Amino acid sequence: MSRISGTNVDVLLEALPYIREFHGRTVVIKYGGAAMRDEDLREAFAADVVLLKYVGLNPVIVHGGGPEITEYMQRLGMEVRFHEGLRVSDPETVEVAKMVLLGKLNSDIVLRLNRHGQPAVGLSGEDGALFEVGPVANTADVGMVGSIDRVDIDVLEHVAEDYIPVVASAGADREGNSYNVNADEAAGKVAAALGAHKAIFLTDVAGWLADAGDESSLISRATVEEVEAALANVEGGMRPKLRACVDAIRGGTQYAHIIDGRESHSLLVELFTDAGIGTMVTP
Repeated sequence: MSRISGTNVDVLLEALPYIREFHGRTVVIKYGGAAMRDEDLREAFAADVVLLKYVGLNPVIVHGGGPEITEYMQRLGMEVRFHEGLRVSDPETVEVAKMVLLGKLNSDIVLRLNRHGQPAVGLSGEDGALFEVGPVANTADVGMVGSIDRVDIDVLEHVAEDYIPVVASAGADREGNSYNVNADEAAGKVAAALGAHKAIFLTDVAGWLADAGDESSLISRATVEEVEAALANVEGGMRPKLRACVDAIRGGTQYAHIIDGRESHSLLVELFTDAGIGTMVTP
């Protein structure tokens, strides 16, 4: 009697056309939230990204580290404030953010990917002048938060030929002043600059919710025009994610997804199954 599981074979057969379709394509993944904090989810994410590379996709990871930055700020007795989903930042806040992003989180992600079988290289927006950053329009409200004016993809393309790039969301202006850069914005701008096939944002909710307090109100699909029309009424951390989806799509990315990073292997479910999860934004 055959011991082959029909269910397992069905899963592989379901994934095959997607693997074929995505082969050679670039996928930009914004990594953050619970997927970065829970040990099991960190392991699952690393395994997922390595699998993507093995089956012929070109994954590029852009990460933040909001909860970890907050934790270190609190340890140091620093005030933590947010405005419209952005961390209010002074020079000391930027210094702590860079310390956490580059000194801890970026290296941890790189080491984990290496251990799972694919070499990775850690970068920040300051490496190779990857990000050219200027102050956001509402500087009076948020302080030293930067908006990315330009992404120079040369360094990314060189790294991605042989490695998985892991980009921390920090950047500087032409005068060398460092800014706190929102990781969602960074991922959207990187996806646009690379002409990525998909931009995927891992978060701690099921996706974009019509009612932020009701996960049954998930908006599973929306056009970029519908997102733009709704942005003014979206509050909290979902606003920069949706704004980043718009940046990616308007810049040439074909699809943007907001998915629940609290679910193990949610990245593979979104990419390689018929059901999919979360919110998909289309042109």
